Amino acid sequence: MKGFQMIGNDAIKRGGMSCYWHGNRLFVVSVDPVELDVILKNCLEKDDLMKFSRILTGNGSIFAPVNIWHRRRKLLNPHFGTKNQNNFMETFIKQSAVLVNNLRKEADNGTFSVWDYLTAYTLDSVCEATLGVQMNSQAHSNLEFLRSFDVCSSLGAARICQPWLHSDIIYHRLQRYKTYQKNTEYVLDFVKQIVQSKRRQVENEPDSKTQCDKQIPTSDNGMKTVLELLILNKTFNDVELQEEAFVMIIAGTDTSAIGISFTLLMLARYPDVQEKVYQEIQELFGDSERPPEVEDIHRLLYLDAVIKEAMRLYPPAPVIIRKVERETKLPSGLILPRDIGILIPIWSVNRNPKYWGDDADVFRPERFLDGTKKHPTAFMTFSQGPRACLGFKFAMNSAKAALASILRHYRIKPPSELTSMSPGQYPPIRVKFALMTRDVDNFRIQLESRS
Repeated sequence: MKGFQMIGNDAIKRGGMSCYWHGNRLFVVSVDPVELDVILKNCLEKDDLMKFSRILTGNGSIFAPVNIWHRRRKLLNPHFGTKNQNNFMETFIKQSAVLVNNLRKEADNGTFSVWDYLTAYTLDSVCEATLGVQMNSQAHSNLEFLRSFDVCSSLGAARICQPWLHSDIIYHRLQRYKTYQKNTEYVLDFVKQIVQSKRRQVENEPDSKTQCDKQIPTSDNGMKTVLELLILNKTFNDVELQEEAFVMIIAGTDTSAIGISFTLLMLARYPDVQEKVYQEIQELFGDSERPPEVEDIHRLLYLDAVIKEAMRLYPPAPVIIRKVERETKLPSGLILPRDIGILIPIWSVNRNPKYWGDDADVFRPERFLDGTKKHPTAFMTFSQGPRACLGFKFAMNSAKAALASILRHYRIKPPSELTSMSPGQYPPIRVKFALMTRDVDNFRIQLESRS
């Protein structure tokens, strides 16, 4: 992670653009939103480095070549539109109640890692909301799939970052390759079983075609899920279904869990911000025990700003890597030649003082509420342009539902070794890169019951 930070900081010092060699390949580095606006609209192809990610994801739309991505994105877009977000939210609210109950044993009981609790919550949420599958990970701590994916992510990230491992001749001789293969097979088989099981279930419904046409409610949230509709509409073949199901699971699980986790770390370190969020929640619920409703979550505007600020400072995906397919002229006059790589360090774009001010490294949620107009590409957590994250509303709503439920019942405290320090004395949060941004110390906090 330090390498990406150094490369991004160098680009900031040079006015927003720089370059570096990765092995024998030249990359242009951009952290300037004005230039990025053009790059992200014109350079849609993922760089050749991403072929190592495709070993796991196949042609799933996150890393797919443009011709495949364009068709699939067009078909998937309607399923993640605004009208479906409320249906997803009902699932988040239900699963967040389970999360709060599971955290009870950690409350008033010292320091613990919240990571497994949150990944179980997000895995159950995304599988139920988009695939129509009840994983029950929160009930049974069934996280083998995610642990195997973590192994694949770490090994895949290491291979991308180390050019001497790019050669299959070398890599396939290493023990890490065998480990990668073993975990990849487990992950892909897991997803394959989900898709095949769901296909059998859907196709055995005698009136499935009629239900698909009329959108007859068939699940708790009143609608067929994304996977069910894709099967019924015969939109994708089995391989394509498995690839997109895998992308939905991983993107919906990791992005949301990382966002929630870093937000909890920030709330623990900034008790004044935590109190403001709690007061906002109290204005809606008071001392009542009523479960939250969809509209309650939408009204939590300060919480929304807090999550965005945490994800600005700690974006789940730290970099974007693209390829220049045709000569591209930037607003600065710089011309990007065909076939070079583009590295976009999201971490550094989100902290560029030219657009975020001298306090760009400071956690200040009010910057999202003060009405100051910012360049839209200055906030790159969910990317921008045609290939921007399809599930950004999904991730935000999942985070809001979980955090609102947690804060309603618990105070968030820093780990025990930091409790004797004042907020200004806390050491920086240490992060690492394993395809996604992670906390080196594995998101350790304390919970204190409010009742």
